[in-house]
Amino acid sequence: MQSTTIQVQKKSGIMLWATTATILLVILTDLLVFDAASGINLFLTAIAIALAITSVAWRRRRYLQGTTGFITALTLSLPLIESATLLSLLLAALGLGLSALMAVRLMPARLEHIPRSLLRLLLPAPTRLVRDAVGMRPPMQQQAARKALLWLVAWIVPLGLGAVFAYLFAAANPLIEAVLSTVRMQAVLDLFDPIRFLFWLIVATGIWALLRPRLLRQRRRKVAVQDAALKDSAWLGSAAIFRSLVVFNALFAIQTFLDLAYLWGGVALPDGMSHAEYAHRGAYPLIVTALLAAAFVLAAMRERSPVRDKRIIRALVYLFIAQNVLLCLSAMLRLELYVEVYSLTELRLAAGIWMGLVAIGLVLILLRIWLRRSNAWLVASNLVALTIVLYASAMLDLGFYIARFNVEHSRELIGQDLSIDLDYLRLLGPSAVPALDRLIPRLNQGSPSWADAVAIRSELVGELLDRPGDWRGWSWRAQRLKDYLVMHAVASALPKRQNGMVVVR
Repeated sequence: MQSTTIQVQKKSGIMLWATTATILLVILTDLLVFDAASGINLFLTAIAIALAITSVAWRRRRYLQGTTGFITALTLSLPLIESATLLSLLLAALGLGLSALMAVRLMPARLEHIPRSLLRLLLPAPTRLVRDAVGMRPPMQQQAARKALLWLVAWIVPLGLGAVFAYLFAAANPLIEAVLSTVRMQAVLDLFDPIRFLFWLIVATGIWALLRPRLLRQRRRKVAVQDAALKDSAWLGSAAIFRSLVVFNALFAIQTFLDLAYLWGGVALPDGMSHAEYAHRGAYPLIVTALLAAAFVLAAMRERSPVRDKRIIRALVYLFIAQNVLLCLSAMLRLELYVEVYSLTELRLAAGIWMGLVAIGLVLILLRIWLRRSNAWLVASNLVALTIVLYASAMLDLGFYIARFNVEHSRELIGQDLSIDLDYLRLLGPSAVPALDRLIPRLNQGSPSWADAVAIRSELVGELLDRPGDWRGWSWRAQRLKDYLVMHAVASALPKRQNGMVVVR
């Protein structure tokens, strides 16, 4: 009985600590994030939440899990320092979710179970705070909530009567009245802004779900495996799969041979067709082909498939996957040839990254068949690969590299291919300024293209310098650009566009 009481008191203390931490984190988030530009403030908020999660784990004497979770959250939150984008924010949220699972020992031991656990953590999160607040949890948590409520009620008399005393003192003492008159009532009224209150509610709901994580219960379903399900079917049985693989490998071999000849071997194309046209017509359809091929392999080599252990079919599947990987590489080469002629864009870069991910997915399918893993393992492995790629993308200033590539491969610098698309450089934002600095000296001074480039550079520099100077909106990417401008002695007398004309001040 005594041990049960001690356990209840311990859990009540953790509940009270989580409540206090939630209130403090809501206040901190309001000060850092609300009505402020996105920047380093999001990173500091994520780290503060990670520290709170770690403190809850440590109060449970789970030091290793809490520390490991904090390191995970810190690592996935680092892209917020580079630039506070939607991608970096999603990575930080992933890190906090993994940290919450580790803190309460709900982190699965197997890789393939992690996505399901994160989903089970996410689904009940919006109602977790409400359910705990109305006392739908065990009695020990109700006791902790009652203590927190009593703690708040205990402040009503001191604050209420203290306000009355302050009012009376202000009426009796001109000095106190002068001090109280400096308090801006508008700032106090801003705290009761409905938008701000909704912001508090959303933040509190998310933080509470991380500090007091609870996984959605799974319904146990009895799956009766019938012998008939394991037998061959007419449309996807041994004979159909074998014939399909023979036909598909033959078709893919023809395509592979043509790509090896024209793309890799340097064989001349038919008259009237350029490498750019050949590349553009095939880049995206080949990726669709690879995805369809991957779907066929997964269907043919599904778990408990009757053909899974047949050597000839496994050999044909390995050959088919190898040809699909080569197909993805050919599609990437096609895209590269097309980009060299028609410049690089964010969409084309994303397509190239997607092609690489498809190739990785095909290799993972091969490993899944070879190692006899489940489809859940395949999904988790692809998610890990996707997370790594997204993490690298969030840490890099892709706009800077795209602008530099387009300038270095433009007709203005190498004397061939297409002229630089200045309007697209404007769309890339201030990250394009260093590339413009490389381009402008190569243009004829006074020409329309020179005037447009100078005006766009001035516009992008102004966009960068006009951003709010609040430290909460600081980012490493913006700071690097500002340092670049200082190092290259940006003068204030920059040409600007006025009424469609370029004017030099």
